[in-house]
Amino acid sequence: MRKYGYLVVEGPHDVEFAYRLLRPFGMKRVRLENDLDPFFEPLIPRQYPPKGDLQKRMSTPLFLQNETHTIAIHSATGDSQLVNVTVDNAVMLNDLQAVVGIGILLDSDKKISAQQRYADINQELANQSSPFKLHDDPGKIKVIQGLPNFGAFVLPDNSNDGTLENLLLHSAEKIYPNLLAMAKDYVNTAKNTDLSEAELEGINKPAGENKAIVGAMANILRPGRAVQVSIQDNGWLRGEALDLPLIKSVQEFLQSLFGLP
Repeated sequence: MRKYGYLVVEGPHDVEFAYRLLRPFGMKRVRLENDLDPFFEPLIPRQYPPKGDLQKRMSTPLFLQNETHTIAIHSATGDSQLVNVTVDNAVMLNDLQAVVGIGILLDSDKKISAQQRYADINQELANQSSPFKLHDDPGKIKVIQGLPNFGAFVLPDNSNDGTLENLLLHSAEKIYPNLLAMAKDYVNTAKNTDLSEAELEGINKPAGENKAIVGAMANILRPGRAVQVSIQDNGWLRGEALDLPLIKSVQEFLQSLFGLP
């Protein structure tokens, strides 16, 4: 009998990031519904369009599976919905005692510290009278053991402010150093051109420059494709990158959360 895990993340880039960290444990993507363990059928959306919105994407998790585990990685499509998606979908699962771990992966890309974001998630859980709660000290103990295990990890390292892009650029220093240098020069040059203030609004946000650098690199590696495709297909999170302490710490969080060997 497999063990079941459920992870809620902010967006599609984070979904692929979590997948790459779980892949070394033999976890493979489930493409066909007939191959999916029936336990997770309640998480498969059955109505289109969702809530009548023709522009909204179907909220289907990425399902991963090996001989011992099935794990669902669910994009909440934004940080404001992380707790709602976690709590609502946990209720949908028929046997919560069969779930080995439930977790939240988020970042601190706004003017809020990693510690405050962690505390805010804990408060939201309490406000919803959720059975889940977090440790008071995010930097030391990240997973509360139980049935299920529960925990949250604030990227990049559960202590310092940042985003997924901090981890990707950290990896790029090792895996793509020349491409990284060129992308930094390109973005810096673009910032100092005659673009209007409105056109530079995005890149001038706290995480904007890092996102632009990662996007420039991804567009070389996978032209015309989204960043998450490059994360899935290219070397950002493979080989030596997985040995980097910052990335290893997130992988170890997932390993502990889901009881992976």
